Amino acid sequence: MSADEAHAGDELGRDHIGDWTIRNIVTTLVPLLAVLSVLQMVSGTVLETFEEALLTNPALLVLVPVMIGTAGNLGSIMCARLSTQLHLGTFEFSPTNPDLRATVGAIVGLAGTVFVLLGIASWAIGHLLGGELGLAPLLVITVTSGMLLAVWVIIVSTTAVYASYRLGYDPDDTTIPVVTNVCDITGVLILFAVVSVVL
Repeated sequence: MSADEAHAGDELGRDHIGDWTIRNIVTTLVPLLAVLSVLQMVSGTVLETFEEALLTNPALLVLVPVMIGTAGNLGSIMCARLSTQLHLGTFEFSPTNPDLRATVGAIVGLAGTVFVLLGIASWAIGHLLGGELGLAPLLVITVTSGMLLAVWVIIVSTTAVYASYRLGYDPDDTTIPVVTNVCDITGVLILFAVVSVVL
């Protein structure tokens, strides 16, 4: 571990000494969760605008909640890894950092695997429900939107951890709620942007 990394770890430790109390956690999270709840309502409103497309294609109806949930899970994994490295003093925000590159590679690899399987599963369920959307276009929709969403998750997660660290908040408290809520809204938008192009 370099001297700069050790210094960053010591600085983070000093910034958050005494912050792990119920009062500090609640006062940090209540305003944040209130704002994010409003964003969730916006997500529901956005989803409602695509109601006709969803009802016409049952496979897409199956796809939406799983895709959003998967994006949130990927973001949670990345935030947890980056936060742990920050607390240990072994992380630096640099594209040459091997830990960051390994984390990004893991997220992209997970996304590529999961979204292919998700496309096949949603096609099968949609077919059983009487949908006519073929496997090939559904795989294109699922993989394209999934990989775009994975890239967006990486950007949002890294930014959230860095911003939380710079503002003096514990990334363990703030980053996962931010990333999962932001990805809920943008996941719907990315999915239906791809749907509008493919279909």
